Amino acid sequence: MNEAQIESIVQAVLGELGEAKNSGTITEVAAGIVSQLDATGKATQAPRSNGLGCIELTDDLASDKFKNWIGVKNANKPDVNENMRKQTTARILVGRCGPRPTTIPLLRFSADHSRSKDTVIKEVAPEWLEKHRLLEVKSQITNKEQYLTRPDLGRRLDEESKQLILENCKKSPQVQLVVSDGLSTDAITNNYDEILPPLLKGLENAGLNVGTPFFLRYGRVKAQDEIGELLDAEVNLLLIGERPGLGQSESLSCYAIYRPNTTTTVESDRTVISNIHAGGTPPVEAAAVIVELAREMLAKKASGIGLKG
Repeated sequence: MNEAQIESIVQAVLGELGEAKNSGTITEVAAGIVSQLDATGKATQAPRSNGLGCIELTDDLASDKFKNWIGVKNANKPDVNENMRKQTTARILVGRCGPRPTTIPLLRFSADHSRSKDTVIKEVAPEWLEKHRLLEVKSQITNKEQYLTRPDLGRRLDEESKQLILENCKKSPQVQLVVSDGLSTDAITNNYDEILPPLLKGLENAGLNVGTPFFLRYGRVKAQDEIGELLDAEVNLLLIGERPGLGQSESLSCYAIYRPNTTTTVESDRTVISNIHAGGTPPVEAAAVIVELAREMLAKKASGIGLKG
């Protein structure tokens, strides 16, 4: 099919849609950009109006201007919609085109979905670990694909990692801190600098004996039981990436347990602080809560439902 035939088809479609015919140009609309190819084949760019002025190819669909965008047109009380939009990050007031979502919400949905998938399969880079001076150990998992299909192997350490922990980490601490990628690499890399320094400082100021922090690659929550046994630690704290939600890929959780046992510990023995990130519980605030939790666990020699008694 040559260019003349393509041009003929385009003009016919535009005519059916009631659009004015273009003389010597082909108009293409994609992601809010109108790209025109002139007779010489040279591309020109003209922004298309969309209520935000325009969407540029370099725009970040996760930015506030898109999150706060209101797609409801000709509202009776626009101020009510604006106030509602400020109260929640939920996908409300996005408007519609017939039974379908409008372009901006659809693009945002796709972008948020991609971001959530990406953080699950990304790896924490060795350079990042070196920068933060973290010893790396791993579970019995060998890659991310296996991690997602064999959670049982993520609950146990491989033999080399057991040896590394015994050789490099302080024995019998009051508090042992472990960082793990879990299901969100972004949760670790984006929150680490905001939570680790105040957490370690808070534990130190509380007069607690803190073990050697290290990084567990491909870890599952129950792996902290084996770590606690290996190091004879009283309170075990595991900071691990949560399963990402749509558009929220940075959420961190802290699982805390008192003297875990690989055979007798059950999930109700753990205390969990979740939703740690800038849009949830701020990391610095979470650090203070975790310090107080550790002190309470040591005082009562319990965790999970045992703290309720």
